[in-house]
Amino acid sequence: MHIDPSARFATRAIHAGQSPDPATGAICTPIYQTSTFVQASPGKIIGEYDYSRAANPTRTALEANLASLEGGRHGLAFSSGVAATGAVIHLLKAGDHVLLCDDVYGGTNRIFHRVFQQLGIEITLVDMTDHDATRAAMRPETKLVWIETPTNPMLKIVDIAVLAEIAKSAGAMVAVDNTFASPYLQNPLRLGTDIVCHSMTKYLGGHSDAIGGALIVNDDDIHKRLKFIQLSEGAVPGIQECFLFLRSTKTLHVRMDRHCENAAKVARFLEAHKKVEKVLYPGLESHPQHAIARKQMRGFGGMITIYLKGGLAESRAMLETVRIFALAESLGGVESLIEHPAIMTHASVPADQRAKLGIADNLVRLSVGIEDVDDLIADLERAIG
Repeated sequence: MHIDPSARFATRAIHAGQSPDPATGAICTPIYQTSTFVQASPGKIIGEYDYSRAANPTRTALEANLASLEGGRHGLAFSSGVAATGAVIHLLKAGDHVLLCDDVYGGTNRIFHRVFQQLGIEITLVDMTDHDATRAAMRPETKLVWIETPTNPMLKIVDIAVLAEIAKSAGAMVAVDNTFASPYLQNPLRLGTDIVCHSMTKYLGGHSDAIGGALIVNDDDIHKRLKFIQLSEGAVPGIQECFLFLRSTKTLHVRMDRHCENAAKVARFLEAHKKVEKVLYPGLESHPQHAIARKQMRGFGGMITIYLKGGLAESRAMLETVRIFALAESLGGVESLIEHPAIMTHASVPADQRAKLGIADNLVRLSVGIEDVDDLIADLERAIG
């Protein structure tokens, strides 16, 4: 089945990269649960597959689907989001310099600083909402600028087009972690970046039942290099996971519309609550980068960060009292989750860096699901008191 690249998002989400099975006519891409493929003669493969670490038809369909959703030419699937991140860092060599967004997922911070820095990769953290500071931090040896937007957990919005221009003028590649926005809300490749990274575990998967990561690129050479890294390291998803992600991308647009709608209502409720000190949500006019979010996003997502009045005791009481919101790490599933970044997702970030970013004891992060929003608000009202 050929899908025109100009087809609208919902059509591509359901059909891109997938055709009915030629053997049976099955509408869903089969799970090719095989590690190897028979060859016609030594070195002469049948079709394009010889070993599933290199490629598998189910994974190929997923990678094509992801590329279409991001408006890219090439997609690559990995066993997790940090595996995808690691593949990008492997494009560098000792002595290269990375400009890293200061407010990133704790696992991203950890892999850069505790795994790759010891191998000679130099890293500078910078607040990328400050364009002058970003320009000043660039060096001749800067080879990669890693952006996360919206950031985790402070929900900063980085102007992707401006940062891409800054990086390109210095000869550096630009990668964007687009996990919080998903391809439905934001397409960084169309804003001048080189690589888009996703933790598919989150919104792309959407059901809290599979772990995976993805990279999407346009440049053929970058794709060739990343494909070699994927093949050589072997951090690829299982075929069952690929099937589940293909199932999930078909409803991404429907789910994201509901996530955005619910989060907007929850954010406004929390902003008016007497026991909430501050609400960070890109869709609120009070958000410092609200105008940038409106410019580069189609919607504002399902993530909210709040500061409760009080400290750890008040946060803990709320987190232990919610009934519909589940106290758990991760995000982006159909069910609502809530967590304490300083203790949970960002505990591996050094304490002084957490303090500088504002990841305090009274900070709570919410992943607003697609339940009835009135029930979610009632749950928060009861838990906050």
